[in-house]
Amino acid sequence: MTAIRSLPPRPAQRPTPRLGTLPLGAALAAAALMTALPVDRAGAQSAPASAPGSNQPVCTLVATGGTIAMKIDPVKQAPVPAISGDDLLATVPEVGKYARMEVKNISNVPSGYMDPPRWVALTKEVTAALERPEVSGVIVSHGTDTLEETAWWLDLTVQSDKPIILIGAQRNASEKDFDGPRNLTNAVRICVDAQAKGKGAMIALNDQINAARDVTKVHTSAVETFRSGDFGFLGVVDPDRVIFARSPARRQHVPLKADTMPPVEIVSMYGGADGRLVKAAVDQGAKGIVIEALGWGNVNPPMFAAIKEAIGKGVPVVISTRVPTGRVMPVYGFEGGGKTLADAGAIMADDLSPQKARILLMLLLQNGVSEGKAVQAAFSR
Repeated sequence: MTAIRSLPPRPAQRPTPRLGTLPLGAALAAAALMTALPVDRAGAQSAPASAPGSNQPVCTLVATGGTIAMKIDPVKQAPVPAISGDDLLATVPEVGKYARMEVKNISNVPSGYMDPPRWVALTKEVTAALERPEVSGVIVSHGTDTLEETAWWLDLTVQSDKPIILIGAQRNASEKDFDGPRNLTNAVRICVDAQAKGKGAMIALNDQINAARDVTKVHTSAVETFRSGDFGFLGVVDPDRVIFARSPARRQHVPLKADTMPPVEIVSMYGGADGRLVKAAVDQGAKGIVIEALGWGNVNPPMFAAIKEAIGKGVPVVISTRVPTGRVMPVYGFEGGGKTLADAGAIMADDLSPQKARILLMLLLQNGVSEGKAVQAAFSR
């Protein structure tokens, strides 16, 4: 069984003055640039680091797609994938005063298409970039719908003191108030800021910086869509400088041991749930199950019976909650209450959302960590 290492929080450093936020700059470059770029390993397109200031730190932009890479299709009259990371970078030539930029285009897909194989490939790409001494950090452009999942995955699987900043946009590149360029400019400023070291993967949108573990999307369309529940932002990007108010204290590293992840399903508890979906998940070969329970982590008797049956068959079951903030805890003693679930061998997800609990459970299982106490220890860190 592989040991899972906790990462200590890095103490806050004195903020370093920075130049002011710059205007959005030039119009979007042609989307045809993507096909003109050379292709690197694994089929990813890449552009070399921009020329100015060879003594500047390098920031690598890894482009994966999302609304930040979309424009309105004139036939469909709807946003579709259209621009590359190079096109996005062309909107903010001013970032050359902060860093030399390089771009790797590894996909251009909506974030709902992200899955474990794409996450594995992304971990390898980000790790390879961060291992280069001249690289200050990595920026990942990505859709907002699963941005928090990808951030959490990278925070767990990439072992580096250098920052990983994930950005997206709520407005596509055809809109006059496209928010992608501002978010990219802010990410570059974070990338080269000494305070960002040791804080792991972060999401930076709308001038706000959020930790991967805590952050979640809270609005379907507003630009101020990411929040960190009870704990608040890590910091902000102001016109004059980047300011960090705290450091993430509950980070851990789970080594990536395989390219294929064990199947882990999420099953919701709701009024009238009968447990059939829990049984179906086990019958279809799920190696782990996350329950989106109620409140502190409670289910009804049919769900309780199905969960006990799954645990009896050797399938780890993690109890999360549909409530946005707060921890699940083994409190209630009625049939299906949190205490009865814990007594039956279920694992409490602490304050992780169902989607983040699924990612941690997948990674633990591919590391050979499946025994209840060991899995619980990882969720309690």
